[in-house]
Amino acid sequence: MTTLSVTLTNRYLPRVPDWVRDLFLIVSGSLLVALFAQIEIPLKPVPITGQTFAVLLVGALMGAKRGGAALGLYLVEGIAGLPFFSGGGSGSSHLFGATGGYLIGFVVAACVIGLLAERGLERNFRTSLIPFLAGTGIIYLCGIAWLTVFLGSIQQAVIFGLLPFLLGDAIKLIAAAVALPSAWKLLHR
Repeated sequence: MTTLSVTLTNRYLPRVPDWVRDLFLIVSGSLLVALFAQIEIPLKPVPITGQTFAVLLVGALMGAKRGGAALGLYLVEGIAGLPFFSGGGSGSSHLFGATGGYLIGFVVAACVIGLLAERGLERNFRTSLIPFLAGTGIIYLCGIAWLTVFLGSIQQAVIFGLLPFLLGDAIKLIAAAVALPSAWKLLHR
């Protein structure tokens, strides 16, 4: 767990067993991603959402194990029928449809971002860009790979699954890099 999440949970959840604190963090992370999934610009075959921003923060705040677990739980919740995917969607069709690679990429990205954050790379704007760039790259890699299979063309996958997202994801990445060190400053006053 990153120092930030330890500080937050010790401050706001004192005197509870570690497993209760971990469960609270994992569920909270999944709910944050579900909330940001509802911020949507509908595009076909893959919508633009706020999920990426939430995935970056969850991975950095919770570390590899809890961040990955939070995103894994998010997938299970959405597949089980909760309206947690983009636009209030749910069901396994999202995992096996055009967005499946991105959804799997969220889990992998949260783990990698968490690993990098556990090594202190989330402490200031400049260094927090490293895990966030890595996580965004992983999301794109998984998303484009699956979309290539889904659409039958890497060119089409790049046109529909990468190019429309670059500007928005750059903004989300910078916003996450600004938000995280700001949280550190607030906690250590």
